[in-house]
Amino acid sequence: MDDVIDRLFSLSGPWWEFLLRGIVVYVAVLVLVRIVGKRTVGQYTPFDMIVVVLLGTAVQNSLIGEDVSLIGGLMIAATLLGLNWLVGFFGARYRAFDAFVEGRPVVLARDGTVFHDQLRRQSVSEEDLAIALRKADCHQAADIRLAMLETSGEITVLKCERPEAGAGRGLPEH
Repeated sequence: MDDVIDRLFSLSGPWWEFLLRGIVVYVAVLVLVRIVGKRTVGQYTPFDMIVVVLLGTAVQNSLIGEDVSLIGGLMIAATLLGLNWLVGFFGARYRAFDAFVEGRPVVLARDGTVFHDQLRRQSVSEEDLAIALRKADCHQAADIRLAMLETSGEITVLKCERPEAGAGRGLPEH
């Protein structure tokens, strides 16, 4: 019984190593996700979900090393949650920091014109845009006033406002 308790609460290295591992892995994964783009974060396909699960598995040993203690795991979890809170804290107060971490929204289409080069650059498929258009009740490209890839990875679409047939033309209403 003492052996089990010892494994649960005894760290395999100095406490600061766990904090350092958490910080390095958090920053590295944040930078990699930022490089890969918004779509990875905002619109999970089954393939994307597999990548996220495998990413967690891939960095597991980098985070915890050889340690299997309860304390080590809790220290890593606290470090990651603390870093996540700090990123949110500074992002809410410093626009430049938020832009670096979150990125900026990207225009995918405007006034009926779809920017196919932006779709490719942002790894957004034509089908992803078509789904967003259907959700916004846009039936054709001409219906688009603005389509944006938000920093969350979501595609938002503003539909052109067209007057109803006959409205505003001085035609009598029946």
